[in-house]
Amino acid sequence: MILQEVISFLEDFAPTHYAEDFDNVGLLVGDTNQKVNGILVSLDCLEATIDEAIQKKCNCVVAFHPIIFKGLKKITGKNYVERTLIKAIQNSIAIYAIHTALDNHYQGVNYQMGKQLGLQNMEILIPKQKSIKKLTTYVPKKHAQKVKEALFKAGAGNIGNYSNCSFTVEGNGTFLGSETSNPQYGEKGKLQIEAETQINITFDAHLTLQVISTLIKNHPYEEVAYEVETLENTNQQRGIGMSGYLKKPISEKDFIQLLKNTFGTPVIRHSDYLGKPIHKIAVLGGSGAFAISKAKAVQADAYVTADLKYHDFYQAENKILLADVGHYESEQYTKALLLALLQEKFTNFAIVLSEINTNPIQYS
Repeated sequence: MILQEVISFLEDFAPTHYAEDFDNVGLLVGDTNQKVNGILVSLDCLEATIDEAIQKKCNCVVAFHPIIFKGLKKITGKNYVERTLIKAIQNSIAIYAIHTALDNHYQGVNYQMGKQLGLQNMEILIPKQKSIKKLTTYVPKKHAQKVKEALFKAGAGNIGNYSNCSFTVEGNGTFLGSETSNPQYGEKGKLQIEAETQINITFDAHLTLQVISTLIKNHPYEEVAYEVETLENTNQQRGIGMSGYLKKPISEKDFIQLLKNTFGTPVIRHSDYLGKPIHKIAVLGGSGAFAISKAKAVQADAYVTADLKYHDFYQAENKILLADVGHYESEQYTKALLLALLQEKFTNFAIVLSEINTNPIQYS
């Protein structure tokens, strides 16, 4: 198996198109054509992680966090990032980071947090904006089925739980595009205007090039007229954070204890108790202060995240219980998710879970 096969699978599940703009996801080190002997799955990729990969005979590390985040002008080994990269390159070990591409997947990081807490009826907290496109084109009636089937095969017509989302309108020689659109097919030089069918079909934004190339390949016209627009609809299958309900309401103190037990931490930083039961929960793995207002907007009783600063806790405003469980703690179940995905896809192949605790924060 070559590295590109692993990359293609990961990016099909969690397309890098949906990663946040500030992020650095995808293949960070390695050659897409190199043969993969084994994969080590880790939350972080540090020098110790590379040592572990060498020991376990894995020449590919699939990590959640990217080791390269800021720009590098030199690689001299002066810090932990550069030392990690040097060791990886010297030992021909590829590094792939998935980070916020997985954060924005319905069954990604935040789904795992909710699952560990036993949340039910989960929904994305902040659905991804401008991530749904619509294609409009006209096709001769007798070719419409072939074109639609090809588009469906390319991934169009499937958004969330809806499939084959297309409809048709019959017309007579109506075309989209410029006046130079050429509706001829069949014997070259013979212009044949026939009744057409209008096709409208929605698709995920990351499939744009794939859908357009499929349309052009399967359309009978030499010049294909089409229109692609970005819809304002929110995508309920892509976005960050998650909200859901505990099976039954519990007290605030019991909820804090539940967080300690679930995330394995002796300390939970939280805002003042409000003296009311906790039932609806919002979660967001990693640094989630930016979503406090959204957690309040969906009327969550508590918001579980990490990296809250002093003034962030003031935003509770006696309306919600804010709980900081720690960055590593909130994302720790991501490794098991990635391992399960890869093992299900690549059976009879060495895929192992990193045993190193990469949490830089200790409690005494």
